[in-house]
Amino acid sequence: MKKIKKLILISIIAVVVLLIVAVMVVALNLDGIVKKGVVTVGPQITKVGVDLDSIHIGILSGSAKVKGLVIGNPDGYKSTNAISVGLAEVSLSPKSVLADKIVIYSIHVVSPEITFEGGLTDNNLKQILNNVNGVAAAGGPPKSSAAPADAKPAKKLEVDEFIITGAKVHVNLTGLVSKQLTLTLPDISLPALGTGPDGITATDLTAAILQVVTTDTLKAVAAAAADLGKDATKAATKAVNENVDKIKTGLGGLLGK
Repeated sequence: MKKIKKLILISIIAVVVLLIVAVMVVALNLDGIVKKGVVTVGPQITKVGVDLDSIHIGILSGSAKVKGLVIGNPDGYKSTNAISVGLAEVSLSPKSVLADKIVIYSIHVVSPEITFEGGLTDNNLKQILNNVNGVAAAGGPPKSSAAPADAKPAKKLEVDEFIITGAKVHVNLTGLVSKQLTLTLPDISLPALGTGPDGITATDLTAAILQVVTTDTLKAVAAAAADLGKDATKAATKAVNENVDKIKTGLGGLLGK
C-alpha cells in the first residue's frame, strides 16, 4: 500500500515538474512565436509587407512591448511604408495566453508615423483597409498548405482598451490641391472588442483598427486640404486684384496722356 502511495506521489510530482517545464519552454519561446506569427500572418491579412523588430512578453507580469512594427504600402505608391509604430505597450491576462481566447486589457500605441499618399477617395490607407475587409469577408487568411489537418484554430482575442496617442501623418496629397505636409492626429480610442465568449479574430481586430485610423486620417487631411484651397483662393484673388490695379494704373496713365 505504501509503495502504491509512493508511486502516486512520484507521478504527481513528475506531472507538476513537466507542467512547469512546459510553461518555461513556452515563456522562453513565446516572443519568437508571436513575432513569427505577426510577420507571417500580417501580410496575408493586409496584402502588404509587415515587419517587426522585436516583441517581449512577460507572462508573469502580464505586460508586453512591441517595437518597430512596420506596415508597407500597396504596389503603385511611392512611399515605402504606410504605418510605422516605434513602440506599443500591451497589458494582458497572463493565464489567458495559453487559453483559446487571449484577454488583452489595454494596447497603447505611442507616436506612430502614418504616411498618407493619394487623394481623398483613392489612397494607400483605403487600399490596405479594403484588402483587410476582403480577407475578413472571406473568413480570414487562407490556411497554409503545410499546416496539419488537425491544427487548432487561431486564437481569438479580447481587447478591452485600444489607444493611439501622438500620431503624426505625413501627407502626400494629390488631386485639386497637391501638397506635402505633416499633421498631428487627436488621440484615437476604440471601444472594447471581443468581450463576448467568441472573442474577435486577428483579422477583424486589424480591420477595426485600420478603419478608425483611416477615418480620422481622412478627416484631418480633408480639413487641411480645405484650408489649402481657401489659401490658394485668397492668393489667387489677391493676385487678380493686384493685376487689375496695375491695369487700371496703366490705363489711367494712358488716358491722362
